[in-house]
Amino acid sequence: MSSAKRKGQGSSGGGDRPTKKNKKNGSRRKEEDDLSDFEEELGSEGTGSEGRSDDEAQTDDLGPDDGLRVQGPDHVGRFLMCGAANWDLYNRKTAPKGCKNTAVKNIYTPHRFAPLDQIRVRVVASGCNAAHSVVITEDFKVYTLGRNEKGQLGTGDCETRTQPYLLESIKDHNVVNASCGRNHTLLLTDRGVVYTMGDNKMGQCGVGSSSPMILQPTRIRYRGPPIVKVVCGADFSVILDLKGALHSFGDPEYGQLGHNTNGEYFVSANKLGRSSEKTPKQITVYIEKTKDHATQVDVADIIDVSCGTNHTVALDSKRRLFSWGFGGYGRLGHAEPKDEYVPRLVKFFVTQARGIKAVYCGSQFSIAVSEYKMAYLFGKTKNTGDVNMYPKPMQDLSGWSIRSLGAGFSSVVIAADNSVISFGASPCFGELGHGEIRKSTSVPMEVKALDGVYVEQVAMGQSHTLMIARDSTPEDKEHIDDLPVYTP
Repeated sequence: MSSAKRKGQGSSGGGDRPTKKNKKNGSRRKEEDDLSDFEEELGSEGTGSEGRSDDEAQTDDLGPDDGLRVQGPDHVGRFLMCGAANWDLYNRKTAPKGCKNTAVKNIYTPHRFAPLDQIRVRVVASGCNAAHSVVITEDFKVYTLGRNEKGQLGTGDCETRTQPYLLESIKDHNVVNASCGRNHTLLLTDRGVVYTMGDNKMGQCGVGSSSPMILQPTRIRYRGPPIVKVVCGADFSVILDLKGALHSFGDPEYGQLGHNTNGEYFVSANKLGRSSEKTPKQITVYIEKTKDHATQVDVADIIDVSCGTNHTVALDSKRRLFSWGFGGYGRLGHAEPKDEYVPRLVKFFVTQARGIKAVYCGSQFSIAVSEYKMAYLFGKTKNTGDVNMYPKPMQDLSGWSIRSLGAGFSSVVIAADNSVISFGASPCFGELGHGEIRKSTSVPMEVKALDGVYVEQVAMGQSHTLMIARDSTPEDKEHIDDLPVYTP
C-alpha cells in the first residue's frame, strides 16, 4: 500500500511501484491516477516520512489539513443503558477462567450510567455480536467499555473494563463514529481516516499484517477517498467511502465480503484452507438474478450499509437494496436460503416498496426503514415459528417515524417519534428495558420507563442497549434525572 511519502512524490506514472504489485492489489493504472488526483485535490502531500517503514508512514502521517470534514451525528445528550452488564459472563454458560465479576446483575430498565452521567455524549456504538461498546463524547473523545479478550477496547492489554476507558492514544483525533464486531472495533475520524483494534486473526482489522491481535488503535491500510461510514460484522468489516464505493476485509466464509469467493482453497488433495482479506478491497460487481441467469447492475453510489453476523445489506442512491453473505433463514430477502457471494438486488423493494432510507442488520435478520413510516423485516428474530424469507411489512410499527434503530442478537430497540419501542424473543437480559417481570416480548411495545424522555440515538450489543437522551430543555433534564443510576 502507498505511504504518505509516496503520495508526496506525485502521480507521474507510478514511479518506483512494480507492475506486479499493481496487479496484486487489483488496481488498474487509471484507478491509481484517479486516486492520486483525489489526494492532490485534498492536499495529501507527504510531510517528512523518510526513514520510516511504510506501516509507520501510513499510521502516523495524515498530511496537511485540507479543511474537509466527515460530519458525524449533530445531536448531543445524556448516556443511558440497560441489559446484560456482566461482560465476561455475557451470553456464556460458564464464566471464563480467572473471571472476577460473576456477581454483576443485569439492568432491566434504562439507567443513567454513573461514570458518564455528567458527560454529554454524541455517539454510542456496539454491534449485534459485541459484548463491548464505544461512547464518543461531545468533544469527540472516545471511551470504550466491556469485554476485552482480544484487545478490542484499545487499552493495550486484554483486561475487561467495567469502568469506561478513555482512549488517550487517539485523543489528538476527532472521532465521529464507530462500530463493534465480535472482538474488534473500528473508529472513524472527521478526516475520513479509520483506526482499528482487537482481533485480527481473519484480517478484520484491515492493517495488512497477520498479527493475531491489535492492542492499540492503528490506522488501516487504505488509500483512497475519505471514509464516511464504518460497519462491523462478527469477523469482517465494511467501509463506505466519500464517492459511494464499498470496501470490505476480514473473513469471507459465506461470501459476506462480496468478492465472489468464500476464500476456500485446497491446501492438499483432501484438506481445505481459507484465506482472508487483510486489507480493504473494493466491491465492484452488483448483480440482479432471475431463475435462468444473472445480469450485472450499474451502481453509482452506496449511501448506507449494515452488517449482521455473516451477512451484509447495502442501499444505493436509487433506493435499491442489495444483500450478500450467509442466506440462512431468509436474512438476505431473496426468498431462498442460498448464500450470495456478490451483492444481489433484493427484488421486493424494486417492485413493491419505494423510499427506503436506512438499513439495519441484527445477527440473523435485516430491517429496512422507509420514508413512508414503514419498516420491513426479513430473516429470523424468534426461536420458534415462521421466518421471513422475504421482506415483510412490520404492521405494529406502521405509522411510526423511526429515526434510530438498534439490532442485537434477536432483539430490536427503536427510537421513533417521542417513544422508544422494543421487542425480542427469550432469552433476554434486560436489553428491551421493560423491567424484570417482562424480560421479553414478541410484539413491539413502548418502553414505559422512558415516558417523557426523548431518545436521539439507540445502539445495541448482543444483549445490551445504549441510548442518547436529549437534554436540551429543563423538562428533558428533569425526566432524565428521574431515572435510576447504575454504578458498576
